[in-house]
Amino acid sequence: MALPKLEPIRDEDLLAFCEFLHANLNPSHPADVWADAFRQNWGVAKPNNGFLIRNDAGQIVGGIGAIYAAYPVRGQLEQFCNITSWMVLDAYRTQSMRLAMAVISQPGFHFTDLSPTAVVEQSLKFLKFKPMNEARTVLFNLPAPQQRLTGAGVIGNPARIEAVLDPASAKVYRDHKHFPWLRFVAVGRGKDRSLVVYKRAILKHLPSAEIIGFTNPEIFLRYLPVLGCHFLLSGMATTRVESRLLPGKPAWPHTLLTGYRNRVFRSDTLGEADIQNLYSEYVALDL
Repeated sequence: MALPKLEPIRDEDLLAFCEFLHANLNPSHPADVWADAFRQNWGVAKPNNGFLIRNDAGQIVGGIGAIYAAYPVRGQLEQFCNITSWMVLDAYRTQSMRLAMAVISQPGFHFTDLSPTAVVEQSLKFLKFKPMNEARTVLFNLPAPQQRLTGAGVIGNPARIEAVLDPASAKVYRDHKHFPWLRFVAVGRGKDRSLVVYKRAILKHLPSAEIIGFTNPEIFLRYLPVLGCHFLLSGMATTRVESRLLPGKPAWPHTLLTGYRNRVFRSDTLGEADIQNLYSEYVALDL
């Protein structure tokens, strides 16, 4: 018996693939919103939107999405393929690894999956993906008048954020500001500013700032007190950030939380601290 046909997801196939995902994987994401997640212009001439399989009748019975991006890591522009939305109907489940192998066989990319299920995580580990540290650092947002007296501050006005950022951080802002579920501030002093991307969330029944990413880890860590004060004044009791993203321990009251799902990546040259949550399904979809 011939194997089901495996083919790249072309732009013209994208909406049909996302309708398949909406019907079979997660009905809370409308197909057109899902498709928009793959249509981002993030600096790569993308080869496809992932891969799908069709049955003899030409119907989509499985697929794996891929979001492509390029961003600088330690001064070097790197290309990423972010795996997402891996779904195969039960009758064709034996074809799942064909899809994954098709994606990771593409040369020139670092590979990530930032929201894997437990089954997907184990499958990708078999393909030599490595887990990232899943711990979160939780900081208690407190007043910080001494920090504010130094001239440090937080800018949240969308009309001003881009103007105070360096060109690289301003590009990150432009690349993400159209997602309505993301929030942005610039923190720092003078020319030392970091873009911070976050969501409002709930932690221990209290409003919390969930940090998605930032453009300058050292500046972010240095000005965490003034950022926490800003979040406190905005009604959020804590700030939560992935520990792997921090260049050191905060000199501020904090604790560690564990038990989160591991994100995974596959790269011969990069470490977990190099992998951003930006430029991925984690921001392109409201997860």
